[in-house]
Amino acid sequence: MQQSEFLNVVMPFKDKLYRLAKRLLVSSEEAEDATQEILLKLWSKKKSMGTYKNVEAFAMTMTKNFCLDRLKSKQAGNLKLVHTNYQEKGSLLQNQIEAKDSISWVEKIMDELPEQQKMVLQLRDVEEYDFDEISEMLGMQPTAVRVALSRARKTVREKLVQKHSYGIG
Repeated sequence: MQQSEFLNVVMPFKDKLYRLAKRLLVSSEEAEDATQEILLKLWSKKKSMGTYKNVEAFAMTMTKNFCLDRLKSKQAGNLKLVHTNYQEKGSLLQNQIEAKDSISWVEKIMDELPEQQKMVLQLRDVEEYDFDEISEMLGMQPTAVRVALSRARKTVREKLVQKHSYGIG
């Protein structure tokens, strides 16, 4: 596989790899590093890439495993836990502020979810994978994916409602 072929295969889903790494590692810098590592690993496997049924699913699984290993490693204590997302330097209209607040709350709630629910919610609702792809990536049954997604969505919904109706009995 030539470099141009490799880029044609990998570049369409490079941003998805980054978003998944960002969701797991929180830090933008760590997510960028993880994405680069995965791209290097894919490049080293370029000769066998044709044997994979779905290169994107393979790459997403590699990213998930790499990030989870990174969090478990000794270096995890050094990870910078800073959210730099959604810091728009534009006008401070009320709608923009409310949207940022809601996104922030959804992110916080997602971070508190069990790991499996967090992954399923990220892959289905953010990355827009179908259930079969998610079950293949995470090694779960499709029904287990649906159950985990349902529970994750319910938790997010309940906590958002609780947050927005605070003080109203």
